[in-house]
Amino acid sequence: MNERRALQIVVALASLVPICAGAAGVGLGLKMVGISEAPTSADSHFAYLSGLLLGIGLGFATTIPRIDVHTARFRVLAAIVFVGGLGRLLSLAVHGAPGKPMLFGLGMELFVTPALAVWQARVARRSSPRL
Repeated sequence: MNERRALQIVVALASLVPICAGAAGVGLGLKMVGISEAPTSADSHFAYLSGLLLGIGLGFATTIPRIDVHTARFRVLAAIVFVGGLGRLLSLAVHGAPGKPMLFGLGMELFVTPALAVWQARVARRSSPRL
């Protein structure tokens, strides 16, 4: 298996995380995180943020077929995810550790996604014609 194909497979699998979490958040609202009673505005905001997460996952998925040419899109999406992870890290520092699913998300945001962005840039660099 070549490196480009391996990256496509890993990105396909990794993009399932925000796609599934985003869809669950849109569909279940705050019940997804164990909150059964909440103000309507809080549920609305959670659904909006979940929709953004779903969109980010779908955005990554759109890079898969031609992953070696979508560097700019990949970097923007990765930067958005990383900034979100910094927000989650700040919350951890201020309010304490969240549950395991949120810690998994933090790892994806601060480590996996930047690593995938570096890998994607490497694949793109290797696939571009040499002058």
